[in-house]
Amino acid sequence: MNEILLEVKNIEVSIEKKYGLYSNDERKTILKDLNLTIKKGEIHVLMGPNGCGKSTLSKVLVGHPNYKLEKGNIFFLNKEITNLSPELRSHEGLFLAFQYPPEISGVSTYDFLRLSFNEKQKYSGLKEMDPIEFMSKIQAMVKKIKIKEEFLSRNLNEGFSGGEKKRNEVLQMILLQPKLILLDEIDSGLDIDALKLICQTLKENLSKDSSLLVITHNPKMLDYLEPDYIHVMLNGKIWKTGERELVDIVEKEGYDILVKFQDSETLISSN
Repeated sequence: MNEILLEVKNIEVSIEKKYGLYSNDERKTILKDLNLTIKKGEIHVLMGPNGCGKSTLSKVLVGHPNYKLEKGNIFFLNKEITNLSPELRSHEGLFLAFQYPPEISGVSTYDFLRLSFNEKQKYSGLKEMDPIEFMSKIQAMVKKIKIKEEFLSRNLNEGFSGGEKKRNEVLQMILLQPKLILLDEIDSGLDIDALKLICQTLKENLSKDSSLLVITHNPKMLDYLEPDYIHVMLNGKIWKTGERELVDIVEKEGYDILVKFQDSETLISSN
């Protein structure tokens, strides 16, 4: 059996009023009694209506400071990371790919990638690479995902198209080889060809022990990634877990069908 990589136990998460559009309470609870287990090498897809807490979950897992874990625990490779900083979680092997990757002026893509790589090498007690060694390594990777080599010398993501920004995120993933990758609507703004290329690149270049948690509204992602589990999230918790058939039902009937039929067998037999 595959080793458990991530275990989320009964977490409840809130956000301060100033960070959300809430007018009454000082804090707003977003995630409620949420549980999730991901093993090494698995691909999980998380779907659900806007505002149900999908992106909040990804941010909580990487330690975003605006979100408060009110109760529950998060374990990564059997180590509790509930109180770890975002930097340490990253070094441990968590990676969040942004829906809208940020632009950073004054920092070249090449320098950013080399610094990120060497910081992880240092944390793991491995040899850091000098600029010449690293250039040889990154040039080979750039070709795989069809990024022009000239982008390495440009400021990080500045002037990049949406597709180029997403491919740059994928370049970071295959360079750093994280253990768990959180993809928060990476398909947003991509055409079919770009989406297919990114999914294929991930499947072909990540370690077989790397796992994915993919947040998406796009059923095409299921065709390209062939996930092991599909979770549907409602009202701050994972409501149902199943396979492609579950998504087909939701596409036909809407998310309210899950509330009507609590039992999965009843849900499927009714359709």
